[in-house]
Amino acid sequence: MFLPMSTAKRRYPIGAELVGENQTHFRVWAPKARELDVVVERGPNSQRTFYSLSPEPGGYFCGALDVGVGTRYWFRVNSGQKFYPDPASRFQPEGPHGPSCIVDPRQFQWTDSQWPGPAAPRLRGQIIYEMHIGTFTKEGTWRAATEQLAELARIGITVVEMMPIADFPGKFGWGYDGVNLFAPSHLYGTPDDLHAFIDRAHSLSVAVILDVVYNHFGPDGNYLAIFSDDYLIREKENEWGNAINFDGPNSGPVREFFITNGRYWIEEFHFDGFRFDATHAIRDRSSEYIIGAVGRAAREAAGSRSIILVAENDLQEARMVRPRREGGDDLDGMWNDDFHHSSVVAVTGRNEAYYGDYRGAPQEFISAAKYGFLYQGQARSWRKALRGTPTFGIPPEVFVCFIENHDQIANTGPGVRLRFQTSPGRYRAITALLLLGPWTPLLFQGQEFGASRPFLFFADIGDASVRDAIRRGRAEWLAPFLSLGKEETWQTLPAPDDPQVFARCKLDFSEREKNRERYDLYIDLLKLRRDDSRFRQQSSGGVDGAVLGPASFVLRYSSKENDDRLLVVNFGERQILERASEPLLAPPPGYRWETLWTSDSQRYGGSDAIAIASEEQWLLRAESAVALRPEPKE
Repeated sequence: MFLPMSTAKRRYPIGAELVGENQTHFRVWAPKARELDVVVERGPNSQRTFYSLSPEPGGYFCGALDVGVGTRYWFRVNSGQKFYPDPASRFQPEGPHGPSCIVDPRQFQWTDSQWPGPAAPRLRGQIIYEMHIGTFTKEGTWRAATEQLAELARIGITVVEMMPIADFPGKFGWGYDGVNLFAPSHLYGTPDDLHAFIDRAHSLSVAVILDVVYNHFGPDGNYLAIFSDDYLIREKENEWGNAINFDGPNSGPVREFFITNGRYWIEEFHFDGFRFDATHAIRDRSSEYIIGAVGRAAREAAGSRSIILVAENDLQEARMVRPRREGGDDLDGMWNDDFHHSSVVAVTGRNEAYYGDYRGAPQEFISAAKYGFLYQGQARSWRKALRGTPTFGIPPEVFVCFIENHDQIANTGPGVRLRFQTSPGRYRAITALLLLGPWTPLLFQGQEFGASRPFLFFADIGDASVRDAIRRGRAEWLAPFLSLGKEETWQTLPAPDDPQVFARCKLDFSEREKNRERYDLYIDLLKLRRDDSRFRQQSSGGVDGAVLGPASFVLRYSSKENDDRLLVVNFGERQILERASEPLLAPPPGYRWETLWTSDSQRYGGSDAIAIASEEQWLLRAESAVALRPEPKE
């Protein structure tokens, strides 16, 4: 039976919420409906009971029922024969095509009341670890992933970035085609399993941020058009289909939907922020950009707890990380693809597709250390477009740099990890640059121990037409990277719906010991970055650099206490500098340079080279990186 409206005390404007013991209030935006019913499934035979919701101004329907936790329900529009899940469902136990389920987030007993959020201002001092729950462990669940958190914390990971978890159809997928944006994927466990993962992370002083997709909905299992035609703008397409209506007619409830989603993940799951996927594909000319609005609401929801907000933006629009008072969106960080592309060119020599706009030259890495993005408004040949805006005044930690992530590994076609595309020496050197540079480093799962498992594109899509369209789109995208035609690429790529493709991507944690030299490399570098007085600073304007040769350069981390550091990187052959006419190589007066760390150590599979700096010459070992510190002369 329906309860009096006065008893309904809601936290959010949409969805099914418990408002009392065994009492739930429903509210949904459905301007296409003349009437709307809640269809409640009862008993072992799924007997269905129908309850009509009351219309409200603006196209909403609402009502309260005497049903509680675990109740499964649908919505019925205009007395039709078909039933549909709640657009703001909190859990889909049978996936996006099944009924919604009422949950009570208050049942979980949190232990993180003293957790302040990521401790450092903005991203300073953070090490981000991108994780796909379905392949991170053999089991592919939050419970199994929780067991690995202590080891990640031990080696120095401070932020876990969880790839999208909004529920999607099929048995496996990357998660970027989510359709139930409020429902944690049933494939990975229950909402309380996710609660427990985050609670455990916080007990280890590890933050957890969520990759959210606000630029499109997946093509299968999205029933929003049943309720309203105004969620999407069909004449404004992005590369995944119709754009979301953030600034057109009737966009107010659409914006409410996404802003509420941001609040929800922060409040009910204690996430520590977001990584916003492909913001360049979001069309919004509102007075406040939707991503800025979501971020502002998320910070308000977090209260005194700090959170991290990071954007992926192919256009490299620096305004996203500038303060709101300067016309920005007040985010904390942006992914820096420029660094990745230069790194790959430098250590592999690749020059196809977008790699053709990079030389992998020493100056590119110096510029990345000083200015973040390399493209700040210049033209590039890939896609024949200008890219980027000026970044002057933006701190170095704002730029999230990586040599692997889910996209870039998969863009090789076979999903090959970077270490298999280059020599051991160059791989150790680029790893040192990544982890000792002034930016914020991001690692992709398994990178830290040299995982041999690939990361391929996988998606279990039942609809043959959708499956073929996605596969052909993938082949068209990857053809330039593989230097093949579209049809040849189609034949070459593994079928994304093959369960074995998914299974091949699951990590093997025994490689932590099998690949001990590589694991030690990452562990030692993370410790050096965390403990060293200079490498941990990431101070704006505190880094300069100079080119030493065709494949070598130096970064100097300055201080006022004769406590400078040098990072000398050489991706090429052995080099001797008998006349070191570069002032950045000069030690402070009364000091000499001493080797602090070298990638050429036998501990990592190198030759354990001797010191590189003397008063007579500099010896740059081939394919190596060396960190130096000043020591007083005797």
